[in-house]
Amino acid sequence: MIPQRRKNFAKEKKTVFTVKEADTLFNFVFAKMSSMSKTAVKSLLANRQIMVNDNFESKFDFPLKPGDRILVYCTSHKAKFTHSKVKIIHEDDHIIVIDKAPGLLSVATDKKEDLTAYKIIQGYVKKQNFQNQIFTVHRIDRETSGVLVFAKSKEVQELLQRDWQHKSHERIYYAIVEGYVEQDNGTITTWLTEDWKSKKVYSSDIENGGLKAVTHYEVIERNNGYSMLKVQLETGRKNQIRVQMQSIGHPIIGDKKYGSKINPLGRIGLHASVLGFYHPVTGKFARFESPVPKYFKLK
Repeated sequence: MIPQRRKNFAKEKKTVFTVKEADTLFNFVFAKMSSMSKTAVKSLLANRQIMVNDNFESKFDFPLKPGDRILVYCTSHKAKFTHSKVKIIHEDDHIIVIDKAPGLLSVATDKKEDLTAYKIIQGYVKKQNFQNQIFTVHRIDRETSGVLVFAKSKEVQELLQRDWQHKSHERIYYAIVEGYVEQDNGTITTWLTEDWKSKKVYSSDIENGGLKAVTHYEVIERNNGYSMLKVQLETGRKNQIRVQMQSIGHPIIGDKKYGSKINPLGRIGLHASVLGFYHPVTGKFARFESPVPKYFKLK
């Protein structure tokens, strides 16, 4: 009996195998589907895309005997994705890396705004398979544009979030700040605390029980009363760059929350340009980049 085409799946292709010797379902499918990772095979089982003798089966250790007929359903293409506020930079079996537009929340807040990067990408993966999910790894501020990564499984999320401060070996931002920063390069080390009522982060030059934050910067250009900075994060605290720029007397343009009084771009002048980390599954260093917006110019 051939099952009817299932709803909520992208176009599928079927692969049929016949078992020749006793094995478990997961081991058999993983050996046969040589191009697939273990996570991808687990996803097939979890999403009921594997049949044993015309019955869907999801148990990893389901026993197979010689003569059993295995039918594997795989999507033959990914759902198309286009959105004005999100661009997919990279996607594999384990992560999705996007380029987020300014003005878009990474994930929902207590106010539960309608549109977030998380909701957009969640909708995309569910077009491929309605049981697919994504998981938040980190966030960038609503007003900040640039690179953001999501995990495709809880396991991968936990691997990435475990000691994220050290695994994110490369985090580069570009910032336009008010005034001319005198030193061509420097390091800002402060301790950050958050006031839950005002939802603002405060910076202290002395250790005060807050979170230690370290930011390295290099002046790329000075012009028209502004400075363009290339910023490398050593730590990744909430609002870190924004509050530390204010602390040295050079708030980011457009950042009214942290002291800016001008807004020539119509947005905050902060862009998350590069994110590099060791891939949680392959172990290889992965580097993802979003170009600095063309309008980030000091005219």
